[in-house]
Amino acid sequence: MDVEKKSNAQQLASTGANVPEKMETETKKKDLMKLVVDDPWLEPHNDKIKWRYERFEALKNEIEKVEGSLDAFSSAYQDKFGFIKRPDGVTYREWAPGAAEVTLTGDFNGWNRDTHKMQKDEHGVWSVFVPNAPDGIAIPHGSKVKAVVGYRDQHGQYKREDRIPVWAKRVVEHFHDGQRIFDAVHWDPPQQYQWKNKAPSKPASLHIYETHVGMSSREPRVSSYAEFRQHLLPYIKETGYTAIQLMAVMEHSYYPSFGYQVTNFFAVSSRFGTPEELKELSTSTSHASPNVGDGLNNWDGTEYHYFHSGGKGNHSGWGTRLFDYGKWEVLRFLMSNLKWFVDEYKFDGFRFDGVTSMLYVHHGNYTSNWDYDTYFGGDVDEDSVRYLQLANYMLHKNYPGIVTIAEDVSGMAGLCRPVEDGGVGFDYRLGMGLPDMWAKMCTEDEDWSMQGIVWDLTNRRWNEATVAYCESHDQSLQGGKTIAFRLMDKEMYWHMSTLQPLHMTIDRGIALHKMIRLITLALGGEAYLAFMGNEWGHPEWVDFPRPGNNNSYDKCRRRWDLLEDKLLRYQHMYNLDKAMLRLANDHPFLNTREYVIVKHEDNKLITFERGEFYWIFNFHPTKSFPDYRVGVTQPGKYEIMLDTDAAEYGGHSRMQAGVSFFTEPKAWDDRPNSMLIYAPCRAALVLKRAQE
Repeated sequence: MDVEKKSNAQQLASTGANVPEKMETETKKKDLMKLVVDDPWLEPHNDKIKWRYERFEALKNEIEKVEGSLDAFSSAYQDKFGFIKRPDGVTYREWAPGAAEVTLTGDFNGWNRDTHKMQKDEHGVWSVFVPNAPDGIAIPHGSKVKAVVGYRDQHGQYKREDRIPVWAKRVVEHFHDGQRIFDAVHWDPPQQYQWKNKAPSKPASLHIYETHVGMSSREPRVSSYAEFRQHLLPYIKETGYTAIQLMAVMEHSYYPSFGYQVTNFFAVSSRFGTPEELKELSTSTSHASPNVGDGLNNWDGTEYHYFHSGGKGNHSGWGTRLFDYGKWEVLRFLMSNLKWFVDEYKFDGFRFDGVTSMLYVHHGNYTSNWDYDTYFGGDVDEDSVRYLQLANYMLHKNYPGIVTIAEDVSGMAGLCRPVEDGGVGFDYRLGMGLPDMWAKMCTEDEDWSMQGIVWDLTNRRWNEATVAYCESHDQSLQGGKTIAFRLMDKEMYWHMSTLQPLHMTIDRGIALHKMIRLITLALGGEAYLAFMGNEWGHPEWVDFPRPGNNNSYDKCRRRWDLLEDKLLRYQHMYNLDKAMLRLANDHPFLNTREYVIVKHEDNKLITFERGEFYWIFNFHPTKSFPDYRVGVTQPGKYEIMLDTDAAEYGGHSRMQAGVSFFTEPKAWDDRPNSMLIYAPCRAALVLKRAQE
């Protein structure tokens, strides 16, 4: 072979240089997605990860070619679908390829079902133009409207049925002859809402307060956006939470569904107030994010309109329909829905529920261990993955400060990595195993495994952020209990008064409640979440009004009066929650690595370093340890920043106020220095090295 025809590698090899191996490695790295470079165990799946990215890229490019831009594709509510206001009237459009006819009716035409027939184009899009009346208004603000859809059912019988317009911005309910009736309301206020505050920047430490507007009242009734803003927002800010997750924002016909069974995606729940009242709430918050999730079912007379047909389109466990993420118009609808809530309501984050169900064709009904072969195997719904990539890409490109959170129990590799790296694009995943762990452990703490606790709290993917939380709102639904009630149960009814001697069950329960929340915040992830009221030990359970409880709202509220009563011990758990969040806000540590030092099974002791702090947890029910030697990295004087045994937190004040600990140059626990500490039983200490 002529020298001129040799490759660069061959030429270098003939000189005896070792560069070819380096070049091979560099060439190989160029072919690897960054997700794989960071996790070499993924290398056997690099081709699949790369294929996913290329598939996403191809769809994005096709959308940009056909629609002009991804932004335009995701802004269909502005000028493509729903009710579009023009100078001379209103155009109404709806995608309904399976319908034989569609007519618009409502207050504006005396509910005539034949005068405003819509025309269908080659893409299955129906439209009609309603000209302005002499008063200059086509469809009055606040008037009711519906679509009438004609179709043939599976038996060939022709039917005309009323439908709520898919892109309706407001839906209300009323009762007629004992039946609940839902109507779309044309929402076009003469005075547009004027935003008062500038959007906040992303918090340095993300502490999420999960809420439900309807059950936020202390009274047994449905609360409102206005009441939530007035009464709960100041409390949330004072406590130290930096973001609010609003559940049940989208309209849902079944109140006990907790808002999961969305019926109208662009309409906010009218139970709680008007769109303007939600905007007023949003402009008053630091950060707000809704859950995203059938008023779409059989809308055009077919079962496969927005969803898959047959069994693939039904979730047997939830009784809900499953979107067909391979359809162009379904993608447009869902992408526009996300962008709508950011543009219209200034929400700056989304929690995507049921992501595991979306990711896999078996919807998470999996009995074996989740592993890499599963994440990149044939059970993955690749259309769903591509939609999630597209949604995250669009949101982060248009709104750099936005936060997206995935509810996924499978641990899908790359779920919380940027799309460009080969990931799905979320910022965080929920640490869904943690609430299950704590729920199982709320029995005799003599049996608790320190290794098990540390493993569950730290077993998360490197470089993929996790939202840690110790209890889920689902766990306290009818038939379940809050952590406080699991720990103290019926004794909470009789022994929470500070005027009586401390009951042993209450003493144990409050002590462990504080430790569970603190160690979950400190060791469990890169963000933290708590459900409304559980931070101070809300007792009992959540039970929405239903026939089985005589439609009672008694357990569908928050008992703020218990917290406000200073003769009850709930205040002690709240004081601890406020103190630990203040610590996290003043000295952000959630974005730092944790280094576990001690996991002692006999002594029930856990120690670790994270951020500026040294953390000590003694879970032993009876043994306190004076002069207990622990290893530390940095030498010096250590001061107490938080003591869960302090009197203000309902403890026994066994630690002397103002005490400090001093290190010695004596190696211990694989650390170059060590110090002697006092570790009271069922208590935690947070220490910080003093400035020299």
